[in-house]
Amino acid sequence: MPVPAPNLYPDFNTIRLSHVCLNVGDLAASKAFYTDMFGLQISAETDAHIYLRALEERGHHSVILQKSDQPGTVEVMGFKVFDEADLDRAETWFRARGRPTSWIERPYQGRTLLTADTMGIPLEFYARMDRLPTIHQQYGRYHGVRPLRIDHFNCFSPDVDASVAFYNDMGFRVTEYTEDEETKKLWAAWMHRKGGVHDMAFTNGTGPRMHHVAFWVANPLHIIDLLDVMSTTGYVGNIERGPGRHGISNAFFLYILDPDGHRIEIYSSDYQTLDPDHEPLKWDLKDPQRQTLWGAPAPRSWFEHGTKFVGAEVRESGLAATPIIAP
Repeated sequence: MPVPAPNLYPDFNTIRLSHVCLNVGDLAASKAFYTDMFGLQISAETDAHIYLRALEERGHHSVILQKSDQPGTVEVMGFKVFDEADLDRAETWFRARGRPTSWIERPYQGRTLLTADTMGIPLEFYARMDRLPTIHQQYGRYHGVRPLRIDHFNCFSPDVDASVAFYNDMGFRVTEYTEDEETKKLWAAWMHRKGGVHDMAFTNGTGPRMHHVAFWVANPLHIIDLLDVMSTTGYVGNIERGPGRHGISNAFFLYILDPDGHRIEIYSSDYQTLDPDHEPLKWDLKDPQRQTLWGAPAPRSWFEHGTKFVGAEVRESGLAATPIIAP
């Protein structure tokens, strides 16, 4: 099916992605990975949770590490809406589409709506989060890859067309995509709210599962620094793919795996997509440069490994496996 026309006046106003709650088995090991090595900053911690933020973020958290008996799963993905009235409109919108809704207590956030998308990905929406003093210019605290902000989620979907249609109705706009030429079904799509290439992306595959959560860094040299750190601090085996540059999004990238198998992308240099008449870019599914403009081919794990969402039923995709594994 063709990429849907953008919904420029959605029923409620989602500003951007906000945070993710990752279930982990060893909270101390995850803390060391995300703080000492990767460079996120601790906002708060308990015996069961660690709340983290990146260096330019003034919201309380963009990552929650949650000690769990289901390590290697994702509890929820979070989004920020414009104001409190948008939360009520969001509840009405999700209910009208038969999605579950409930109001939950989330520490350091205001009123929070818990729901799920059409594939069962657990989502939460809020308008207010505790604000913390800026640490952007506290350069003495910079280490690891110096992550500045959370940038996007990418998820495996067994039906990319259905996922795109659902988020398009929410006001997310497609920036780039690929489709299967034989069936004309979408293979993958990148969708945004904040004016970059994506807040949420969907890739054909067994799902729903999280493919990765990405963090923005100022320049590629920080990624090179991180590789040096990982290779000399016991994390060389956590390097999965990169560095390189994607054709889609133009991102300079590196993919690493945390101690529980959650994939993290470190990301730099995409482009602005604010204009309402911005036209999506279509890529040929058989063009290997869509995945890797330059760099080593992606390993098979990058196409097959993902982390499950708590409570979401996983099913196989109706499309065949990717025809291009390597250039």
